[in-house]
Amino acid sequence: MALDEIYKETILDHYKNPRNKRELPGAELSCSRNNPLCGDEITVFVHEEDGKVAGVTFLGQGCSISQSSASMMTEAVTGKSVQDTERLIGEFRGMMAGDAEPDEDEFGELVALKGVVKYPIRVKCAVLAWDVLQEALSGGDGKAAGTAAH
Repeated sequence: MALDEIYKETILDHYKNPRNKRELPGAELSCSRNNPLCGDEITVFVHEEDGKVAGVTFLGQGCSISQSSASMMTEAVTGKSVQDTERLIGEFRGMMAGDAEPDEDEFGELVALKGVVKYPIRVKCAVLAWDVLQEALSGGDGKAAGTAAH
């Protein structure tokens, strides 16, 4: 099986069987955003403890790319320090901009999304959840342009 096919399978698996797609009782941080161009909507819930992302979940709807990316993100950042999470957000954006080649050991399943770079209109779908997570971690007010507070 070709690498592109494995990546497609990973994306579809996370879309059909999303991980951590639920509210997070006791979450101290949350933020909602949407992409009005394609209708993707994401709300991220974060439980931060001792400088770590102790738990992160999401709710939302949208295309397979946005929902898969959110699912993979929750698995990738849970248990990491806030600083490491913010670094990973930057590295993920770099990969999606085509500016950086991901370290496959560190990125794990996230490398499945690097093929999205071939479709510039879909990059916003892939980074939406990451933008929402970063805004939540930075203490955003829970809303952003084009978004209503949850």
